[in-house]
Amino acid sequence: MSDAPALTLRRPRPAPALISLVAMIDVLLILLVFFMVTSTYLNLDMIPAVSQDSGARQITDGERAQPLLVRIGADGQPVIQGKPMSLEQFDALIRSRLNTEPTLPVMILPTGVARTQALVSVMDAATKAGARQVRVIRLEARP
Repeated sequence: MSDAPALTLRRPRPAPALISLVAMIDVLLILLVFFMVTSTYLNLDMIPAVSQDSGARQITDGERAQPLLVRIGADGQPVIQGKPMSLEQFDALIRSRLNTEPTLPVMILPTGVARTQALVSVMDAATKAGARQVRVIRLEARP
C-alpha cells in the first residue's frame, strides 16, 4: 500500500462576495424624495417688491400716470377693479392704456393662494404688452 498515490482533495474556491447596491440605491431614492419635498423652487423674496411705506412710485413733474393695480385671484386670473379677465383681455387693456399713458406703472398683487406660475404669466403678459414699470406688491401682516 505504500505504492499508491496520495489522495488529495481539492475544494473549489468560493466565489468572491458581491457588494449589493440595492440598499444604497434605496437610500439614495429616499434622500432624493426627501430633498424634493422639502426644497423650495422659487423664493418670492427674489422678486423685487414695493414696500407699503415707500409709496407706489415717485412722481416727477411731467409724469402723472395713475398706476394700474392688478390682483391675481386664487384661480390665477388677473382681476382689475373687481373684474376678472383673461390674459388676452389684460394684454389689450395694457396696450390701450399705454397708448394714452406711455409711462403706465403696473402693480401686481397676488393673493396668498395664487400659484407662482400665475404671477409669472401676468408679469409676462404685462411686459409683452409694452409695460416697462412692472412691480410686485407683497402685503405683510402687521404684528
